[in-house]
Amino acid sequence: MGNHTAVNTFLLWGFSSFPDLQNLLFVVIFSSHVTILLANVSIMVAIKLSHNLHTPMYFFLFGLSFSETCTTMVIIPRMLVDLLSKSKTISLPECATQMFFFFGLAANNCFIMAAMSYDRYTAIHNPLHYPVLMTIKICFHLMMASWVVGFLISLCITIIIFNLSFCDSNNIQHFFCDISPVVHLACDYTSHEAMAIFVLSAFVLVGSFILIMISYVFIVSLVVKMPSAKGRYKAFSTCSSHLTVVSIHYGFACFVYLRPKNSDSFHEDMLMAVTYTVLTPLLNPIVYSLRNKEMQMALRKVIGSVIKFFSYLTNKKKS
Repeated sequence: MGNHTAVNTFLLWGFSSFPDLQNLLFVVIFSSHVTILLANVSIMVAIKLSHNLHTPMYFFLFGLSFSETCTTMVIIPRMLVDLLSKSKTISLPECATQMFFFFGLAANNCFIMAAMSYDRYTAIHNPLHYPVLMTIKICFHLMMASWVVGFLISLCITIIIFNLSFCDSNNIQHFFCDISPVVHLACDYTSHEAMAIFVLSAFVLVGSFILIMISYVFIVSLVVKMPSAKGRYKAFSTCSSHLTVVSIHYGFACFVYLRPKNSDSFHEDMLMAVTYTVLTPLLNPIVYSLRNKEMQMALRKVIGSVIKFFSYLTNKKKS
């Protein structure tokens, strides 16, 4: 590497440009993290305990909530530690591990949402044969395929990036090991690696989005042919929550990962990534619970059971 100095550790420099806001950011992000965990765990428990929610749609929602929870666990705890720590260092293996799990889980979210759109199309197109076409076995295979493909692509990207040589600067202009800020620290990063990473990222984002759009084109073509307005409204209402989550998820993700990059865009990307990693997992359970009466009833039962349990423990202690 000539006169270059090999880099063994990175500095996650993302929030260091806001020294006066570190404590406030910690409180806000910590509160958001706790809310994300409570909301997603509540949805998973509600689906698990409510027999009327044991359907393919809620099976995929359970998987999405679990994957979103894991995604935040990869990023936010480390972010909170760095906000309170003066030393914001992360080793190369730790950085590679964080990138692998974050992108793998993010890709998994995309493919699960594609599977959910196919499920909605099947339910509207073949309502009588729906239980046969979307069995638990088929849903499980679709879910496993989402995980396997997502993590295989993430593995390819991580191998490409961490086979590069990092030298001189070790300041990552981000709060976690995201793709673009890390590769721009490599001294042998070429257009070949850039193209390979772009193609793999586009396969995840654009590929899954195209699958979702194909499903919805067929859904719309079926719904407009329905004779009754009530039937059309019911069909669209079953898809509204999913469409809202897709719009939020892909809007932020495409802005961060598919637009051209330069050193001046890192701060914009970082602010968008905060939204993508904190706000999106928070909005998903809110959207599904606000727009779904079955989920609302199941959540009320879960919350009621929790209140009864704590009341029982309190009374037991008093006695």
